[in-house]
Amino acid sequence: MNALVVVLRISSLDSRPAFCRRRCFFLLITFLLPTLFLTPPASAQSRRIQLDDLEKIVSVSDPQISPDGKKIVCRVSRQNMEKDRTDRDLVLVDIATGAQHQLTYDRKALSSPKWSPSGDMLAFLADGGDGKEEKAQVFLLSMTGGGDARKITESPTPVEQFAWRPDGKDIAYVAADEPANKSDIEKHLDAFEVGDNDFLQTKAPTPSHIWLISANGGKPRRLTSGSWSLPKVLPPSSPSSPISWSCDGKLLTFTRQEDPHSGHGDQRTVQILNVDTGEIRKLTTHENFEGFGLFSPDGSQIAYWYQRDGVRANQNEIYITSASGGEGQDISRTLDRNILRAIWMPDGKSLLMGGHDGTQVALWLQPLQGPAQKLPLGDVNPAWSFWVDVAVGNKGEIAIAGSTAGRPSELYYMPSPNDPPKRLTDFNSELASRALGRSEPIQWKGPDGFQEDGVLLYPPDFQKEKKYPLVLIIHGGPRSASTTQFDFLGQLMAAQDCVVFQPNYRGSENLGNTYTRAIWNDAGDGPGRDVMAGLDAVKKLGFIDDSRIAVSGWSYGGYMTSWLIGHYHIWKVALAGAPVTNWLDQYNLGDGSVQVRYSFNGPLYSKDNMKAYLEQSPIAYASQIKTPTLILCDTGDFRVPITQSYELYHALKDNGVPVRFFAYPVGGHFPNDPVRQKDVYRRWVDWITGHL
Repeated sequence: MNALVVVLRISSLDSRPAFCRRRCFFLLITFLLPTLFLTPPASAQSRRIQLDDLEKIVSVSDPQISPDGKKIVCRVSRQNMEKDRTDRDLVLVDIATGAQHQLTYDRKALSSPKWSPSGDMLAFLADGGDGKEEKAQVFLLSMTGGGDARKITESPTPVEQFAWRPDGKDIAYVAADEPANKSDIEKHLDAFEVGDNDFLQTKAPTPSHIWLISANGGKPRRLTSGSWSLPKVLPPSSPSSPISWSCDGKLLTFTRQEDPHSGHGDQRTVQILNVDTGEIRKLTTHENFEGFGLFSPDGSQIAYWYQRDGVRANQNEIYITSASGGEGQDISRTLDRNILRAIWMPDGKSLLMGGHDGTQVALWLQPLQGPAQKLPLGDVNPAWSFWVDVAVGNKGEIAIAGSTAGRPSELYYMPSPNDPPKRLTDFNSELASRALGRSEPIQWKGPDGFQEDGVLLYPPDFQKEKKYPLVLIIHGGPRSASTTQFDFLGQLMAAQDCVVFQPNYRGSENLGNTYTRAIWNDAGDGPGRDVMAGLDAVKKLGFIDDSRIAVSGWSYGGYMTSWLIGHYHIWKVALAGAPVTNWLDQYNLGDGSVQVRYSFNGPLYSKDNMKAYLEQSPIAYASQIKTPTLILCDTGDFRVPITQSYELYHALKDNGVPVRFFAYPVGGHFPNDPVRQKDVYRRWVDWITGHL
């Protein structure tokens, strides 16, 4: 029996739940045998995507252009199902010829390639190899003399980030302090004072600080200390706010958080460190919401992130100020988009900015004065995870890790901001050759006057005269957006002869500040009506069988699933992955902790605020749920604690609603290893298709 399928997803995850129906193909070999070696079999060219294709996806990330502008190094990741891990290597790509050279082999925790200023060395992070838990250290690889990379740091805790000094003689790096009571902890005197962190913490967090080490190795010099910390992050999120050198190598800009507790991530300000004297000064008078300070090429100015008007509910914007201090000016206000990346152009007169714009991940050239210019990316969407994955070269050229609707991530290159991107790699040609669904934007009028948008993805052999089930995939975040980038889950759904609809809703960051902040103190009702309005718009196209409806999702998609099945009774089956069902638990137990107050009218326990928290919690409407539901979650989910999954599970059982609940015994917001990821997809398949 066919059914309409509605699926919600969190777009801040690299891997997303999916299902597929296996198809078998047979090739009749007759007198055409001699041509088989000249032309790939028709079945290989035209078959639809299947779940096993997940193992074939190659991920390109963190491109870095060499100082001479001739080469790009990037990280290339592949799934290793046999060893249940992701294998990551650094690959060097020649821009003129596309020739590739693999630089690293079988290194764990590999990340963050960075060219030395002269281009003769490449630094990166990788596991130090002491045989214990993975501990990232800084390695240097000669790009002229050959040989293996050498480790230059011996930090007792993992190195979190690093930056070359402009003269190439030193490297500044960030690492957490060891516990002050380390010897007591070894004797099991390990009780710790609880702060505003997630409830899974088993020890007090220690602050992260800056160190300086010679590029030749040796003993590092501590540059900062204290109970405050550089920011710490847990994925999915943007990376830790990077440290940045002034051009003369005398100053470092960094972001200071008042203590290392994750619940105090709002208490961040940009600071300037004099490396020789140790003097630290605050850049502005702001008390919160700053980050990502970046010196201009000549060292006279600093660009930094700040929430519009200092209000957390508003979108992130880019400010420029003098390196001597002061708030400066908001240069991205007229662009009116939530900015997820800002990089100085070499002339210091403009910045490359990235963020969501409608149904695209966009790049703009933003001058210090005047309107922004949108770059001609065509159908290429730069990769993003609360951070746009691009780099700028010394001559203003641009490297992009990105995808199109019909091809997973590849490396792209733009000789200048005015040139369209050129694809340099072909890692995902096999998947690009599959029979894929066509993707296109759709717009509709929302329930409160908003002009809303989303993405429609059609089955490979779509026929407008037919009636199709609909797969609604709603992004998570909620500060995120659905775009026309390659979507493995969406293509799997389209391969099942479903139309896929990915709506953006209030709280999305792609349509301006008013739309982004409209979700404030309206977590479920407003976004729910936006989703249903989009669903109605798709139905009006005439090729949707509205008798076939299901709903599912992960994280905020799980929240929307739980909310929608409690308010709209059109669903045949539901899947709630890592769902926010109770804002009280999210406030008390999640890693964001008390910062949830910025989504409501203040702290949970102040005044009568608890009423709003409860009214916007899906668990409050659990008695109205009639939809058979599958719940999935990691036991070690710090972002959306599994307690909320337990609450939904028992609520549905108490009311006689068919429900099953499976937990993965791992940490994180979604299983990080490929075997468990595939198992999530399998359970997704069985539950949805078994009820339809």
